[in-house]
Amino acid sequence: MTRAEQRERTRARIVEAAVAVFAERGFDGASTRLIAARADTTQGLVTYHFRSKDELWRAAADHVFGILGPAFDDVEPSGEARRDGREVLRGFVEANAAHPEVFHFIVDAGRHDDDRMRWLVDEHLAPRFSQFLDFDGSAGVRAATTYYAIAGASSLIFSVAPECRRLTGHDPSDPAVIDAHVELVLRLFTRS
Repeated sequence: MTRAEQRERTRARIVEAAVAVFAERGFDGASTRLIAARADTTQGLVTYHFRSKDELWRAAADHVFGILGPAFDDVEPSGEARRDGREVLRGFVEANAAHPEVFHFIVDAGRHDDDRMRWLVDEHLAPRFSQFLDFDGSAGVRAATTYYAIAGASSLIFSVAPECRRLTGHDPSDPAVIDAHVELVLRLFTRS
């Protein structure tokens, strides 16, 4: 492996660790030391790759939306909005099942009226919201409430997996539970 490949692999490990730590502790509770430990690297390598915790947070946000992106971008348009919307929604639920930390990361950012939240909205959420409007066809308050209802319904069960297992006896990471949840979300939010 070349040095450049090693640097890129280390950087990727740091970003993945940052997503996990920011999701668990929020921006204010996270430290680059905790992120370095999670990435099994040194503090010096974190600061080599990222000049500040904010720069690392933005790289983590880019990574989060790289995880969610295929749900929106990989659906081949069929010309049938309903079918395309169902496929996007299916991919979104499955992405959240595979990466429950994403929900915590986004919720933490959305709770604060600061530069990070504004950047996240402008850079990542607004373009996705526009795509949502195209597939949903709603407008105004209905569009806003539907968007957040879908976000919560698609994510919550996976982000509180320990609670779900204890409360219901079902593991949200079980493929049968994921499939059942996908079907429920599709029934709730798409017209049959």
